[in-house]
Amino acid sequence: MVILQLAVLFTFLAAGELVVWLTGVPVPSSIIGMLLLTLALKLRIVRLRHVEGVADFLVSNLGFFFVPAGVALMGCFDLVEGQWGAVIAASAVSTVIVIAVTGLIHQFSRKIMPHNGFSRK
Repeated sequence: MVILQLAVLFTFLAAGELVVWLTGVPVPSSIIGMLLLTLALKLRIVRLRHVEGVADFLVSNLGFFFVPAGVALMGCFDLVEGQWGAVIAASAVSTVIVIAVTGLIHQFSRKIMPHNGFSRK
C-alpha cells in the first residue's frame, strides 16, 4: 500500500514538472503538483486513503527535511556573517506576516464554509 501511496504522490510531482515544462510558468513544479493533488482530492478523483499514510509520515518527519538546508547554510556562513541583523529582521517580519495572513484566511474560510469540518471518506 505504501508503494501505491508514493506512486500517487510522485505522479502529481511529475504532473507538476510537466506543467512547468510545457508552460514555462515560473512556479516550482512541486507547488503545481501539490495544487493538482489538492484539486484531485477535492474533486474525489483521488481518495484520501490513497495518500494518507505516506503523507502522515512525511508531515511527522518534516523537520528532518530542513537538515540539508541548514547544513548548506553553515557552508555559506562567511556570506551571511555580516548580515545577521537583516536576516533576523526579515525572519521576524515575515513570520508575523505569515501568521497574520494565515489567521485572516482562517477567519474568512470559517465564515464562508460550514463548521462541520472535512470528511475523511
